[in-house]
Amino acid sequence: MTQTGGHVMDGTERDRIARRLAEIACAAGEILRHHHARGCSHSLKPDGSPASIADVEAEALILAALAESFPDVPAVAEETCHDRPPAARFFLVDPLDGTREFLAGTPEYAVCIGLIAGTRPVAAALAAPGLGRIWYAGALAFEAGIADGRPGEPRAVRARPAPESGLVALGSRRHGDPETDACLASLPVAAQHPVGSAVKFGLVAAGEADLYVRCGPTMEWDTAAGDHIVTMAGGCVVTPGGGPLTYGRHAAGYRNGAFAALGDPRLAGRIALPIRATSAATSAAAAR
Repeated sequence: MTQTGGHVMDGTERDRIARRLAEIACAAGEILRHHHARGCSHSLKPDGSPASIADVEAEALILAALAESFPDVPAVAEETCHDRPPAARFFLVDPLDGTREFLAGTPEYAVCIGLIAGTRPVAAALAAPGLGRIWYAGALAFEAGIADGRPGEPRAVRARPAPESGLVALGSRRHGDPETDACLASLPVAAQHPVGSAVKFGLVAAGEADLYVRCGPTMEWDTAAGDHIVTMAGGCVVTPGGGPLTYGRHAAGYRNGAFAALGDPRLAGRIALPIRATSAATSAAAAR
């Protein structure tokens, strides 16, 4: 049972919310697929990160659907209400994670929606429209295919134990850094694969990879959905010192520090993540 602001959510309600978030994420994904197939003009924000009409249209759909389904729960969203203070329960929304990948024509982009209660996610959906896959979780973690803009028949997913043959690590196509390389060097990594956007969380949750380390800056809306899905699939997402990511840090500009998404929680004690302060502008640009 999860209680916040006087509202108690059991596992059944959290799973119901997650399914609705999956439906909304898939619908937003149809907007992204439409623009992806036809090319999408974009502009640069003041922080240097790209924004496109696809981001704006997808976010508008998501916010309208959330307001209709959950009228008492506000949303903090990347494009239009990113500076809104959090509430006891609130949504974190990234309508297009991996904008650079999207604009480059690759299919590894994502829609991320997470419901936060207190400082942690309790329900989430992460859609990969270009890959035809969606992951979502309330009290349990599921994956489904996407058909006609809707999630298909779900199947439970489970992160895998660390294989004796060596770990499969996922990394960004565009945001490598020496600190991440140093973290990976301390682990028995057998293979590294570049994957764009928050899709990496879904692959760890599904047992298709073992870890995703990010030492560069990200924003809370980039990670909330994937964090919850990995955690409910039996993995964990840890920060320097081994604690979880926390959400609703408005005073910090909703910025994250370094983290590692791990399929096997036993790896948490073996990875040394750096503590590094970042500016809001750098965080937003790097998260793209």
